[in-house]
Amino acid sequence: MNSELRPHQQQALAALRLSLGMGKRRPMMQAPTGFGKTILAAAIVDGALRKGNRVTFVVPALSLIDQTVESFWREGIRDVGVIQASHEMTNPNRPVQVASVQTLQRRAIPQSEIVVIDEAHRWFDFYGTWMGMDEWKRIPFVGLSATPWTRGLGKHFDDLIIAATTTDLIEAGYLSRFRVFAPSHPDLSGVRTVAGDYHEGDLSGAMDKPTLTADVVDTWRRIGEDRPTFVFAVDRAHARHLRDRFGEAGISTAYVDAFTTADERDAIRRQFHSGEVRVVCNVGCLTTGVDWDVRCIVLARPTKSQMLYVQMIGRGLRTADGKSDCLVLDHSDTTLRLGFVTDIHHTRLDDGRKDKNQSTREKSAPLPKECTSCSFLKPAGVSKCPSCGFQPQKLTAVEVEDGNLVELKPKHKPDEKRAFYAQLKGYAVQHGKSDSWVLANYRAKFSEWPHRKDIAPIEPGPEVIGWIRHRQIAWAKSKRSVAA
Repeated sequence: MNSELRPHQQQALAALRLSLGMGKRRPMMQAPTGFGKTILAAAIVDGALRKGNRVTFVVPALSLIDQTVESFWREGIRDVGVIQASHEMTNPNRPVQVASVQTLQRRAIPQSEIVVIDEAHRWFDFYGTWMGMDEWKRIPFVGLSATPWTRGLGKHFDDLIIAATTTDLIEAGYLSRFRVFAPSHPDLSGVRTVAGDYHEGDLSGAMDKPTLTADVVDTWRRIGEDRPTFVFAVDRAHARHLRDRFGEAGISTAYVDAFTTADERDAIRRQFHSGEVRVVCNVGCLTTGVDWDVRCIVLARPTKSQMLYVQMIGRGLRTADGKSDCLVLDHSDTTLRLGFVTDIHHTRLDDGRKDKNQSTREKSAPLPKECTSCSFLKPAGVSKCPSCGFQPQKLTAVEVEDGNLVELKPKHKPDEKRAFYAQLKGYAVQHGKSDSWVLANYRAKFSEWPHRKDIAPIEPGPEVIGWIRHRQIAWAKSKRSVAA
């Protein structure tokens, strides 16, 4: 090994040895993005070689084979063979064999004393068949993953080793801190759920709209700070439309999907790091095995999957010279729905059974709240916005009526116009708006002036805030059009 293991990597390796020493044969190692999983994998392989054992290292895609071999070479592990047709490093006699799961399903499995499965959350039925073969039941299979939360994974692995959490690595300085903004809120009411996540066709229809794609670009230009950016889209058409919108705005943008060749992707990576390309729009292929210097993440792909969400955000959490934090522009409401990535924890593997006691989020970590002034997502319980400094004023739900104080109670619901006017006044108090602003917006909504003006302000709700924000965006766009 050429690299010196960091303390958390040493602890993880010791925990793995303890697990195997206690008789476990299917341990799963959970190591967040930025943990140095590649170094840990090399240490596992190096330890096996020192004992004279052969190793089979399995990756979930052909595109990861050369990347894995290169990482082993950097650590001084060079007696490596590759199981792949026409690969220049094919040599079945070498003690370390690197293969994709797709290739192993069609080939004879090489003899090994230990098997390491990389990105093990990407489960293939072949793994279960392989592990169940009589001659392999006593051979250790070590899973590696940042998000080993696939349903039923606990049926195949017998131990979960949590090497570190994302919070641990951020506090230790091994991962970047992050800021999240929620500049828009898509309407997903008509999107179906299939196999635990949004139906892709429905989702594409909801997200791939000119107004939404334009808002992604406008927001990036306004608060994206010209950072090197990954944009996660719903499907290929959506990703291409986003690329085109960025291009029309004069922003150098590339496109990557599953059909982008390794050479093309490597060229885009070089352009990205040189600054020639600022934004890369992709769909479903830059979530794992990518160590680019990404400083802004745009979520234009809503998801209910914690694994996909954590993997996408993880692309921007690696540290780099001059990088103070990662900026997340969430146009999908995923953070408001699932919480911050630092709030998502699993303490055991899912065995496929419904268990009311198995929590997918820390119960002590409530969902974040959106700043009504700048769209920054702040932890629940934080009143003053850490981004813009805005602090909403608490408004009492008390209305002046005929000289008497009358408390507004839920059972006495005011009519739509009265409630809208009271919430407009509440927004005006919070944001320093004038009475004229309140009257103008009321008239814009109802095409008439309010019948009474002695209504006390109340806290504005999401519907009123959304209406105001829509008006602000429309006004800003009209100003830009006039200027153009």
